[in-house]
Amino acid sequence: MKSAILRSAYDPEAFRRNGHELVDLLADYLSALESENEIPANAWTPPQDSLEFWEKELNAPTANTPVQLFGKVMARSVHLHHPRYMGHQISPPAPVAALAGFLGDFLNNGMGVYEMGVSGTPIEHIVIKTVAGELGFDDRSGGYLTSGGSLANLTALLAARSIKSTEPVWETGNGRGLALMVSEEAHYCVDRAARIMGWGAKGIIKIPVNDRFQMRTELLPQYLEKARRDDLTVLAVVGSACSTSTGAFDDLESIGQFCRDNGLWFHVDGAHGAALGLSPAYRSVVKGLNQADSVAMDFHKMLMTPSVTTALIFKDGLNSFRTFNQQAQYLFDRAEEGEWYNLAKRTFECTKLMLGLKVYAILQSHGMAFFAECVTRLCDLGKAFASLIRETPDFELAVDPACNIVCFRYKPPGWSGDPDSLNEGLRKALLMDGTYYVVQTRLKNQSWIRCTLSNPFTTETELTGLLRKIRTLAADQGISF
Repeated sequence: MKSAILRSAYDPEAFRRNGHELVDLLADYLSALESENEIPANAWTPPQDSLEFWEKELNAPTANTPVQLFGKVMARSVHLHHPRYMGHQISPPAPVAALAGFLGDFLNNGMGVYEMGVSGTPIEHIVIKTVAGELGFDDRSGGYLTSGGSLANLTALLAARSIKSTEPVWETGNGRGLALMVSEEAHYCVDRAARIMGWGAKGIIKIPVNDRFQMRTELLPQYLEKARRDDLTVLAVVGSACSTSTGAFDDLESIGQFCRDNGLWFHVDGAHGAALGLSPAYRSVVKGLNQADSVAMDFHKMLMTPSVTTALIFKDGLNSFRTFNQQAQYLFDRAEEGEWYNLAKRTFECTKLMLGLKVYAILQSHGMAFFAECVTRLCDLGKAFASLIRETPDFELAVDPACNIVCFRYKPPGWSGDPDSLNEGLRKALLMDGTYYVVQTRLKNQSWIRCTLSNPFTTETELTGLLRKIRTLAADQGISF
């Protein structure tokens, strides 16, 4: 017989009431963001103050009802659905995808083996096949969803090592002198993956970039030759689609040809930008993507899916089974390759979340056209913002954007102060003000404000308003144009 506390925790009617109240709260929140300006984009609180607040809440004499707790969490969070959110590379989830995530959390089917993922496993398989086809891969392709781009990139490079190395590294330990080549502007997770695999600093060969922050692919032959003279065995080249700091896309076609000519694995870190392959208007930016042996793509960056939902796609789906060689026989009836339905054979996760349902729900409810529309809209916003900055004499654009990432800074004509200190201070002031949420980056040892236009409901009104807000904050510091 259930105890009173367990009976209360699982009471169906209390759950129904709390669920309805939460959905009403979220629906009112979406409505308020469309019609009001009082809600900030970012409810900034210093770390220690936030810790003390939640400690008091936990130990308060009168406990919150669930909806009161949820309301306080919302009020003290970053609001990605706000049109003035322009910060990190993460999108405001589509409501149907959030509902799918709620269902997946409630069912809690682990999905490492098929018998625990009778619905989730084929759903994930269909998602991968559908999206791979849209990106230009043929029926041989395959893969799975995993928890983030960092894990997807590491898994892909482990597969490259298993396939391209002549040494049985998985059984005997890391071979000596293995390496990969990557743009010096690549995301730090690629560097981290090489170090996790035991390749050390020498195993990460960084290729210089041009003035648009793209890998100088014409240098690949000489860097490969130097690596061989240094007794390094290069197994792979990683193309960025796109770099985190600037949104720069490497020339994927050139990298693909170089890899084929030299028998190297070609991986694309497309966590942010591979999604452009789903937009007819921007597909040419990732031309050559389908030549890659493996591609990582985050659905939570430009495709309105809750984080973290990342596809790892292999041109040859059977290669996704080559990452790990150990077998857990108590999980599997047999050890045949090609068992797409036993995901723990191919992924780090032995207990996998029902990630595919979030994407599947979007596809079934809104179709592939939803993804194309989102990507096109966000990239169009990036171009519009760049045009606005170019036309504004007191602002400077770092580079013409290739997608929805725009780097710029405030630099009034005739002002002789330090632009780095000015823009770092302005970004901090924006954070504490909360009206807009942006981040910052370093390019060529200079500080820039970086916007990722993640909300398709952002308009030029908000973009103009951001520049106006920066001028106001600068004037507060005694700097004006």
